[in-house]
Amino acid sequence: MSIKLINKENVKEIEFEENKTIEDLLKEEEIPIETVVIKQNGETVTEDEIIKDNDEIEVIKVIYGG
Repeated sequence: MSIKLINKENVKEIEFEENKTIEDLLKEEEIPIETVVIKQNGETVTEDEIIKDNDEIEVIKVIYGG
């Protein structure tokens, strides 16, 4: 199974096993969960969402400060 991971301008095809979650993917890619919002096929999702074959996963960094 494979997905497309979009992180800013970087697009990466990733092979993965069934029943993997967004959280699993972020950990493997060393992306801190606390600093991003995830879209799966254009819809905002939580990290416990299961990834499906041919999904498009977009990682959006959250900017914050004070």
